[in-house]
Amino acid sequence: MNHLLKLSDLTGPQIIQILDLADQLKYEKKHGIAHDHRLKGKTLGMIFEKSSTRTRVSFEAGMFQLGGHALSLSSRDIQLGRGESIKATARVLSRYVDGIMIRTFAQSDVEQLARFGSVPVINGLTDYCHPCQVLADLMTIRERKGKLEGLKMCYIGDGNNMANSLLVGGLRVGMTVAVATPDGYQPDPQALAEAAAYGEKFTLTNDRFAAAKDADVIFTDVWTSMRQEAETAQRAKAFAGWQVNRELMSCAKPDVMLQHCLPAHMDEEIAEDVFEEHVDEIYDEAENRLHAQKAVLVLCMEGK
Repeated sequence: MNHLLKLSDLTGPQIIQILDLADQLKYEKKHGIAHDHRLKGKTLGMIFEKSSTRTRVSFEAGMFQLGGHALSLSSRDIQLGRGESIKATARVLSRYVDGIMIRTFAQSDVEQLARFGSVPVINGLTDYCHPCQVLADLMTIRERKGKLEGLKMCYIGDGNNMANSLLVGGLRVGMTVAVATPDGYQPDPQALAEAAAYGEKFTLTNDRFAAAKDADVIFTDVWTSMRQEAETAQRAKAFAGWQVNRELMSCAKPDVMLQHCLPAHMDEEIAEDVFEEHVDEIYDEAENRLHAQKAVLVLCMEGK
């Protein structure tokens, strides 16, 4: 694997390969089996144009555990913040580091880094997609349910980067996917076009209860993402009644899982009592960012 730019670049078997390696690395970590030889002497440059908790800590800790080193670079730290182009940034960083992770706004910036750089590029999040998070989500579902193929995934809320990546990732590994959003907040047309190829395995609706019916796992996310703060009041009105609460959860299977990429806004997109009832699943999901990303780092950077 040369890069991780978006999940639609991967086949189902490639996603499973990542998850299998993530499981192995997690097992080794839990049982004190060293794997710090995997990326010994390698350096990951981490560009942050969006703030982060889980992405920053999990990538930096992951590189350390694999024997490498991570450099955290905000736009204030490098010339990108003063107008240097993505093309120039890709070319110069490729002379110094063995891989680049970027958490930014435009998907085109990630694609340009990969095009003009000469080292692996990993998408830590863009406005279009969040592939590392969804790999951790799929890992968590498989841990809890024992499989992915044949399960029903339901996403409730804003058709944002999480919705775009979840529907692609779920369909790629054989899940049935239902996405429910208010009118005007559907996922990106590119992601929907990819989903259309899966026929009846994908459903887009504005009926959240129908989407949640018989679901094995339910996802949600915040209603207002970064750089949408000016829309907060408008979005609160549009999403009124769209909270994931006990009434909605009752439509799913009795053993339904709940996932949230965090941070969560309690009693907005999710009822706090429901969140707390599923808190172990949600923080397993957060932990698995570490293990899934370590697998991506190894597959992208080992031996290069």
